[in-house]
Amino acid sequence: MVNRNLIRSLETDAAISALFDQEFEGVDDDGTVLGTMEGEASFDVNSIVEGRIIRIDDDIVLVDVGFKSEGSIPLSEWEEDEDPPQVGQTFQVLIEDLEDEFGRADDPHGMVSLSKRKAEKIIAWQEMMKTVHEGQVVTGTVTRKIKGGLLVDIGVNVFLPASQVDIRRPSDIGDYIGRVVQCEVLKIDEARRNIVVSRRSLIEKQREEDRDALLRDLDVGQACKGVVKNIAEFGAFVDLGGIDGLLHITDMSWERIGHPSEMVQIDQEIEVQVLHIDREKQKIALGLKQLTKNPWETVDQRYHVNEKYTGTVVNVMSYGAFVKLEPGIEGLVHISEMSWTKRINHPNELLQIGDEIEVVILGIDKAGQQLSLGMKQTQDNPWDNITDRYPIDGNVKGKVRNLTNYGAFIELEEGIDGLLHVSDMSWTRKISHPNEMLEKGQEVSCKILSVDQDRRRIALGLKQLDDDPWAQDIPGKYQPGQVVHGAVTKITNFGVFVGLEDGLEGLLHISELADHKVENPEDVVKVGDEIEVKILRVDIDERKIGLSRKRVEWAEEDSAAAEPASTGAAPRERVAREDLKGGLGEAGPLIKPAESATEAADSSPDESPAE
Repeated sequence: MVNRNLIRSLETDAAISALFDQEFEGVDDDGTVLGTMEGEASFDVNSIVEGRIIRIDDDIVLVDVGFKSEGSIPLSEWEEDEDPPQVGQTFQVLIEDLEDEFGRADDPHGMVSLSKRKAEKIIAWQEMMKTVHEGQVVTGTVTRKIKGGLLVDIGVNVFLPASQVDIRRPSDIGDYIGRVVQCEVLKIDEARRNIVVSRRSLIEKQREEDRDALLRDLDVGQACKGVVKNIAEFGAFVDLGGIDGLLHITDMSWERIGHPSEMVQIDQEIEVQVLHIDREKQKIALGLKQLTKNPWETVDQRYHVNEKYTGTVVNVMSYGAFVKLEPGIEGLVHISEMSWTKRINHPNELLQIGDEIEVVILGIDKAGQQLSLGMKQTQDNPWDNITDRYPIDGNVKGKVRNLTNYGAFIELEEGIDGLLHVSDMSWTRKISHPNEMLEKGQEVSCKILSVDQDRRRIALGLKQLDDDPWAQDIPGKYQPGQVVHGAVTKITNFGVFVGLEDGLEGLLHISELADHKVENPEDVVKVGDEIEVKILRVDIDERKIGLSRKRVEWAEEDSAAAEPASTGAAPRERVAREDLKGGLGEAGPLIKPAESATEAADSSPDESPAE
């Protein structure tokens, strides 16, 4: 397709190319007439003959070519910058057509149609073919842009494809119009009078020579100049004069940059330093910042640990923020070093890019070029005087911030929490989860139990606000053998908890529910049932009360017996069995009694059972 476009641009056609056919009759290679007929010159279409101007009529030039009738050439074939035709002037012309006044082409006395321009092009092509061959370097001027490339005038118009204009295809090849360029002849098609040339091949050959020479002379550490040819996200490619080197973004500046275009531009000439040379792969690594002094070399002279400085936030990540103290010197403020008390999920809750902040240097790694910075160190640590604000045994108020399985976190002030453990919520109630007593956001009063300043922990107590009922009230109010009333508060697979009063519960073991074996306590009682139970044990140390329901029925049976002598064995057996179980079934007594029921029965067989 490229060749056909070129042929049309040269205004040639298939008829002209027949001139170079070796089987053409009557015309020599130089276009002169070979044969004669009846003593006169022989004329054939596509012959090149000599003509002489005999007259100029308006826009037609009449030419005598030795034929019986004149030939005609349009005046438009003379260019504007060309000398106008003169009568008597001679020149070479191409016979395009022979026809008579009626349009018959076989009449030797008809009109001859001639072309001066086509004859000149054919003659120029013939002369060019004497000196031009494939692989030859030619010089010409770019005349115009056509589809697919450029036309270059080297004496005849030749085709320079767009892909062959340069190593990297220009954005607009029309910029080359009017420029004198050197090209290599890639292909000659004599039949179609088409020549394809390449400027790129010459540049590549020259660059290869320059590349070899450059690689021989170039050394690591050497400074050299180059031109930026391409910019990517990761860096820029710099033409050193035959070979491209990569200037990576990290080697452009000692300080942080977002994109290479912040430092260099296309076609900009810059000075760089050679960092690495791979002669086998022909790769060169370049540096720009290495031409200036590394600020980290003297960082320890300008900055000191535990001192305060002002910087600018240049980047915010999930784990912290980078702060620039000066060009090329940045440090990281880790999220854990931003506040003594605030709970920070992401650094952008406190900082934004561009913020100016005060920081304290926590550590300097000169070799690794890293600074560890802190924000919270610029303020007083509220934990330093925590015992002054929260003395042990002092009463405080706070808000329930969070509930866990083991307790509740009470916010005493912003960032200062105390832990209220489930075991410190009630003297008497058995609490499985804090939500049985507290809810999130609730305001509560507590007592300070302990303060660990180093571990930053405060232990709180709720039950400690009141006196311990197990110390005086409960032991005096509840005695073993006593029968009391209570409501079922909770049922488990091992027994039933019975509320004796507000906040005080006793355990009715599954073995103490009934005389018969109970598989499921819910078959006997339900939550909320009011039942009568007998106190078996009161364990002050363990803060537990053991209960029995079946022993209440035994006591009623014993008091209703008519003849104690004949039936006395049964009560004594029940007493022994009752004391051995102790209200906890086969697992044994709740606490070990001072004297077992069996020993008491053996030593005093006539005494009645303990109640």
